[in-house]
Amino acid sequence: MLSKNMESALNAQIKIEAESSQVYLAMASFAETQGFEGVTSFMYEHSDEERQHMLKFVKYINERGGHAVISELSKPPVEYGSLKEMFQKLFEHEIKVSKSINDLVHISLQEQDYATHNFLQWYVAEQIEEEALARTILDKINLIGDDKGGLYLFDRDVQAITVQPATNAPSE
Repeated sequence: MLSKNMESALNAQIKIEAESSQVYLAMASFAETQGFEGVTSFMYEHSDEERQHMLKFVKYINERGGHAVISELSKPPVEYGSLKEMFQKLFEHEIKVSKSINDLVHISLQEQDYATHNFLQWYVAEQIEEEALARTILDKINLIGDDKGGLYLFDRDVQAITVQPATNAPSE
C-alpha cells in the first residue's frame, strides 16, 4: 500500500510525464510546419513513448491501492527560433524530468517503500537514455551549425540516432 505522501508524489509525476508527451507533440507540430519530416516522426514517436510512461505510473498507483489522478496540463511552447533552440529546450526538459524521478527515488527510500523504489529504477535508467539522446542530437546540431545541407541530412538521419543504455552502470 502506498503512503499518502508517496501517492501524492507519484501523482505529480503523472502530470510531468503527460506534459512531456505534450512537449514532444508540440515540437513535432513545429518541426512538421518547418518541413523537417525526420524530426517530426522522431518527436511523434517520443510523444507516444512519454504517454506510455505516464500510463505506467497510473497503473502502478492504482495497483498499489492508491488513486491515480489525471490533472490539468500546462501548455507547452509551440514556436522555436530554430531546431537548435528546440532541442536545447528538450534537453533542459529531460534534465528536469530526471530530477523529478530522482526526487521520487529519494522519497521511496526515506519511506522504505522498496516496491516503489524498484518500480522507479526503470525510469532512472530511461532518463539516463533520454538525456544522452537529447545531448547527442544537440551535439550534432551544434556541429552542423546553420548549414542547410547539413540540416537536411540531419533531418533524414535523426531517426537512426540512438544511445546505448547504461546497462552496467554502478548503482548509488
